Amino acid sequence: MNHAPFDAYAKIAKKRRPVVAEAVRTPFLDSGGAYADLRNHELGALALRGVLDKTGLSADHVQLVTMGMVVQDVQTINVAREAMLAAGYPSRIPAYTVSMAGISPAVGLMHIADMIALGRIDIAVAGGTENFSDLPIRFARNVRQRAIKLGKAKTTTQRLRILAGLRPADLIPEIPTAKDMTTGLDMGESCEAMARRFGVSREQADDYAVGSHHAAARAWEDGRYEHDVLAVDAPGGQSVRRDDAIRADTSAAKLARLKPAFDKDNGIITAGNATGLTDGATAALVTSAEAAKRHGLNALAQIRDYQMVGVHDMHTEMLLGPALSIPPLLARHGLAMDDIGVFELHEAFAAQILANQKALGDDAFARTELGLETAPGPISPEKLNRWGGSLALGNPFAGTGGRLLSTAARRLQAEGQRYAVVATCAGGGLGAAILLENPAGGG
Repeated sequence: MNHAPFDAYAKIAKKRRPVVAEAVRTPFLDSGGAYADLRNHELGALALRGVLDKTGLSADHVQLVTMGMVVQDVQTINVAREAMLAAGYPSRIPAYTVSMAGISPAVGLMHIADMIALGRIDIAVAGGTENFSDLPIRFARNVRQRAIKLGKAKTTTQRLRILAGLRPADLIPEIPTAKDMTTGLDMGESCEAMARRFGVSREQADDYAVGSHHAAARAWEDGRYEHDVLAVDAPGGQSVRRDDAIRADTSAAKLARLKPAFDKDNGIITAGNATGLTDGATAALVTSAEAAKRHGLNALAQIRDYQMVGVHDMHTEMLLGPALSIPPLLARHGLAMDDIGVFELHEAFAAQILANQKALGDDAFARTELGLETAPGPISPEKLNRWGGSLALGNPFAGTGGRLLSTAARRLQAEGQRYAVVATCAGGGLGAAILLENPAGGG
């Protein structure tokens, strides 16, 4: 194919091209595990410290820190700032938190790339952190409202009158859920609707999930994650070295015995082909090409471009972000699906990945949703999530984007490919894709 690329950063000098200079993450753990006594900013601080320790770069050189966070804690509403300070970064460095569901860390990365290209900064860190072991659980609205009134009450009579309006049901804690406010549907229910629309079967979903676990297990055994994953000494003396959600011994037969989790009668999504609640944090050092060279950093990938989208139909497309964001991103560069050697997509559910694959290969979808005459085609399975995906490695919402980025960059190097695409869906019907290029070229 003719690569006469539109380049998002074509008009800037090569020395200002944004690159991923390093990327790390904590091991991803099931909630309630070794990170249970860490607050979210403390977990994020582990990744922020780790990326500098690995490069030997002084925090004095960092000019901006961003972090994604989905489940907000009222005491750390700017978790990026708290995590940065806990990690020992100088307080003069600005830091902000992004909350855009599952694409939160990617948005921070995109902003940093643009700032580097424009010459605003040279070195920054983009991260993400999520700790489901310490959820911000709250009381019902009636309790919250009356608590505010109590603070303003002047007399005992007023206080008793306020308290008299409470009911026993008001004292039941409200736990954060994955339910979308607009549709009223849980993410799993939304995915069931997608599966029905695109004809994804239970057998296909289970087979895909098994493949993700087996690929992740092989990747760990082959040492693929040794460069990314930090060794963490968690509270209580626990030493954590690897992800704990991988099931190397799983099989389609085992998964077939599980009951549907959302649609009890006709659903295909189960605990076995969906991601669980996972704790983890990531951090990527992003610099200009010139700054990477100046500090002796070996750039893993060049950030070429990105695309953010919102879905058309919130009920049947909630998690179709990859299918909607990848085609326009590639089209701007004169690239086809076959030109991309590495794809890293978030696996919220096996059915979600399969629905996106079917959408990418559907001519009718291409015409109505993408404005194309023919479908771009699905991703070759040999190029997709070769080292396992979220189904096996886990999904700490705002931490997953960083893992996808680091794995894509490592795969570019390991497989000698030229281009990689990182894409994800997100709650609220959002999606994003990022195009990376191997600084050393590639096939």
